[in-house]
Amino acid sequence: MDYKKAGVDIEAGYRSVELMKKHIGRTMRPEVLTDIGGFSGAFSLGGFGQMEKPTLVSGTDGVGTKLKLAFLLDKHDTVGIDCVAMCVNDIACGGAQPLFFLDYIACGKNFPEKIAQIVSGVAEGCVQAGAALVGGETAEMPGFYPEDEYDLAGFAVGVVDEKDLITGKDIKAGDVLVGMASSGVHSNGFSLVRKVFDMNRKSLDTYYDELGATLGETLLAPTKIYVKALSSIRDAHVHIHGCCHITGGGFYENIPRMLPEGVHAWIKKDSYPVLPIFHLLAKVGNVEEKAMYNTYNMGLGMMVAVDAADVEKTMAAIKEAGETPYVVGEVASGDKGVTIC
Repeated sequence: MDYKKAGVDIEAGYRSVELMKKHIGRTMRPEVLTDIGGFSGAFSLGGFGQMEKPTLVSGTDGVGTKLKLAFLLDKHDTVGIDCVAMCVNDIACGGAQPLFFLDYIACGKNFPEKIAQIVSGVAEGCVQAGAALVGGETAEMPGFYPEDEYDLAGFAVGVVDEKDLITGKDIKAGDVLVGMASSGVHSNGFSLVRKVFDMNRKSLDTYYDELGATLGETLLAPTKIYVKALSSIRDAHVHIHGCCHITGGGFYENIPRMLPEGVHAWIKKDSYPVLPIFHLLAKVGNVEEKAMYNTYNMGLGMMVAVDAADVEKTMAAIKEAGETPYVVGEVASGDKGVTIC
């Protein structure tokens, strides 16, 4: 008996690392001080001495049950983007610039080519976010996961000058809410998605005219990374009063998270186009409208609150970063919360 006969292939682990290296190399920043394969990743903060009070901001998240679709479609090169997006979008909401990322892949069996596909997506997400992939872990866990399944999670660290932290404390009545278009369902609410649609290859390969793609292609579209858009707003010298990453819990849970006491967010449903996948989800699943807004991003993945005088500059900056903005509402005095009307 040996470790391989027990289900853990150390040689496959070595091969996975070798296959990853070309993808990881795309993400490197000059501040990275270590090579892949060591026991830890080192990142120098020496280049941020111009900040008065450099402040680290961190976030961790996973992809969730969206991975079930990747298993069914045998497509593993985009879920890594989702993993990075879920982490870096959160820390960017705090005003931070992502610095580095680490991933964790747990699998029933290490298939090196599949692991490399997953990491290629992680690397692409890091490139989009400007973060270095400084390390990670691939854990082969036979008997814990089925051989053809895996879990994927990540951890990101960013930096911001303390005075530039976005906390929501500056949001005031009269501020305007600007939303940024999502790419689809992103990485939340897939437990409901999997109840609404049949989760088999035939169902996922079905083409829908209203989607302009197959159901599987639409659902597996990777989460947008909004780091560049938020940086573009700041570069336009706009003070972001508050920022909200619309993830699990949709509008009703996430928008209040950026609000201070004494103000209320009003969102106009007809101010932007709800993506067709959400109409299809509601129709096929007979899901009530409030439940949709309480679960999904409904076509808006990120939202900022800015002074009314800065709306045009904000819209232009978001467009310059390649994203699509909409003026979707405003802030008024009232009890902390959100109304969708």
